Amino acid sequence: MKKLWKKLFQIQSHITQTQYIAYGFIGIILIGSLLLMLPISSRDGTVTPFINCLFTATSASCVTGLVVYDTWTHWTLFGQLVIITLIQIGGLGFVTIGVFLSMVLRRKIGLKQRGLMQESVNTLEIGGMVRLAKKIIIGTLLFEGMGALILALRFIPELGLSRGIYYGIFHAISAFCNAGFDLMGYQGEYSSLVNYYNDWVVNLVIMSLIVIGGIGFLVWDDVSRHGFHFRKYMLHTKIVLLTTFVLVFGSAWLFCIFERNNLLAGMDVSGQILTSLFSSVTARTAGFNTTDTAALTDASKLLTVILMFIGGSPGSTAGGVKTTTMIVLYLHLWSVIRRSHGVNVFGRRLEEDAIKRASSIFSMNLTLALGVTLYIMAAQQIPMQDVLFETFSAIGTVGMTTGITRDLTWISRLLVAFLMYCGRVGSLSFVLSFTQRRRAAAVRQPEERIIIG
Repeated sequence: MKKLWKKLFQIQSHITQTQYIAYGFIGIILIGSLLLMLPISSRDGTVTPFINCLFTATSASCVTGLVVYDTWTHWTLFGQLVIITLIQIGGLGFVTIGVFLSMVLRRKIGLKQRGLMQESVNTLEIGGMVRLAKKIIIGTLLFEGMGALILALRFIPELGLSRGIYYGIFHAISAFCNAGFDLMGYQGEYSSLVNYYNDWVVNLVIMSLIVIGGIGFLVWDDVSRHGFHFRKYMLHTKIVLLTTFVLVFGSAWLFCIFERNNLLAGMDVSGQILTSLFSSVTARTAGFNTTDTAALTDASKLLTVILMFIGGSPGSTAGGVKTTTMIVLYLHLWSVIRRSHGVNVFGRRLEEDAIKRASSIFSMNLTLALGVTLYIMAAQQIPMQDVLFETFSAIGTVGMTTGITRDLTWISRLLVAFLMYCGRVGSLSFVLSFTQRRRAAAVRQPEERIIIG
């Protein structure tokens, strides 16, 4: 036994921080899959097929929301608790939770743990990791608690005391972690929040939790230290807040235009406003829906795909290529058009490495999503727009679907699950976990120009 522990320690000491996080998520997914396979997890008391359990556990751990079973109809209370636990771990990150538990147990947090924390929440500096972990946990409990309380007060008159409280907690965690899992199957399978499309309380609480969870923990920290003094914020915070504001309200305006003669036609003004806003917010990695996604116009579906691909912000519970990635790429394009030197924004110049990383992440996610799309279309007779919607929803860890998830073959489901995993861990991080850092060569190859464009 002593030799075994020594061997495990040696293996752990040789893996990189990126590998530790990538392998850690795989371990959590497998444990969740085995728990969901137990007869106690399904309502009919039978063993659920492993592939479907793996898909569900991946969707929950990677806070996506794509499902092959309706959560309320198929899973028992035990199965639902497994799912919501995976969502919470996946949303916060197991490293953050581990660091916080070490703080509670008064254990020393070394440089390696702080480095893992930095990699997990994607911060700029390694300093202040312990303080940030504490702020993340406390902030999460505060926001989820407030959301759960308000939702419980809304659900109790409809569902009773205990069930209303449980529904409030479940949906608050799912919304804050941008997961999109719901328990509304008793109103109709896969109905999500369609019956609450005109409910201001449910809509505002869910949207608020999605946005707060999706702006990133580093932004929380910056805002809590500087209040509402925008000029004092870091450049990262300024870009995230401004981009989030434009995407939420700009996309809501476009949804209102695209759906005015379709899904919004029979709604009053209140319903149109809420539906447009909710469609804008949830498309950026949340996965809930208050309308029939399959009934959207082609323009709205394309807009949703774009929003799903962008996703939330770095170091948050959201997925996607992230808001900062898209802004960096567009700012770089603008600088090229203007023939200016460097990328400048808010009186600061971006480093070249940020541009390289942004283009790499964009290209990697796009390649993975399109590659899986091509396979599914070749293997199954499913319309292209539905497959594109599904794959971009998976890589963006969104969870919205036009209804084809349950029609996918087991191979297609594995590929979609792989996209969800890459979307949560980070496609670039996943690839880097299998490559070794190479030292710079002493001699560089001769340079030669090629024609671009």
